[in-house]
Parts: sequence; structure tokens; C-alpha cells
Amino acid sequence: MKRLGTVVGAGVLLLLASACANPQENQDNAGDSRPTETSAPADTEPDKQPARTPPSGGEKVSAGQIDATALPKGFPVMVWTEGDGRTVGVVAQEGGCGKASVEVPTQSDSEVVLTMIETVPKDPKPCTMDLRYPKLTTELDQPLADRKLVLKNVQRKS
Repeated sequence: MKRLGTVVGAGVLLLLASACANPQENQDNAGDSRPTETSAPADTEPDKQPARTPPSGGEKVSAGQIDATALPKGFPVMVWTEGDGRTVGVVAQEGGCGKASVEVPTQSDSEVVLTMIETVPKDPKPCTMDLRYPKLTTELDQPLADRKLVLKNVQRKS
């Protein structure tokens, strides 16, 4: 009789273990006989690393043409031009409740100053702790061509 209890107990334990082995799989496919798609469709290109590559059609501006010394350490430095070179794009940084934008305060024959702005709420409030790297563009008066591009970053309160 003692052996029967051990065998029944082992059987119940085995049954419970197998039922709990992969509960997510059992729930996901319950009543659904269609196969689950696990990869991207063949006609789409995987997303490139957003802070390191310009968008399709953009021409990366060479590092020697960019002065990023005013940016904080670790700030992404990615600049590109589009079309005839008057559209300039950058990767900015925003986080939590912040919202990124870009301005061109000065342009001359030899240099363009581009300021990336993160606008944050004036009054403290709960915000997420994530960092985002949006790609932003702005229009210049003339194509960037070989002018020096000075990057700056400021934080404003709204």
C-alpha cells in the first residue's frame, strides 16, 4: 500500500510538471491552429542602428567637417545631408519627459551652428528613465557643402 501511494504521488508530480513545462506555448496556441510568424517579411529591410547610420538617401557628413566639442560626453554624433545639401539631419537625444528639437542660430560662408534642444517640463513630475535618439532635420539657407558644422546642445524648461 505504501508503494502504491509513492507511485501515485510520482505520477501526479509528473503530470503537473509536464502541464507546467511550457504554459505560455499552451496559452498562445489554444484554439488557434495557424502557424506563428517569427521573422520579418522578406520584402522589408532590418532597421539600421539609428544613432550611427543616416536614413535612406542621406549623405553622411565627414567627421572632419563636424565640431562636436561642445556636446556632452557620450552624445551621439551623426550628421547627414539630404537632397541638394540644404537639408541637414542630426541624431538628437531626449529622455523621460523631454522632447528634442533642432535650431540653426547662425549661418555664415564658413560655418553653420546647429543647436539640439531638449525641452523638459518646468515643474518636476514623474518621467520614465529611457533615452531616445530621434532623427531630426532642418533647412539651411544654402547647401552645407564644405562649411564647418558646429554642434551644440542645450536643455530648456517649458
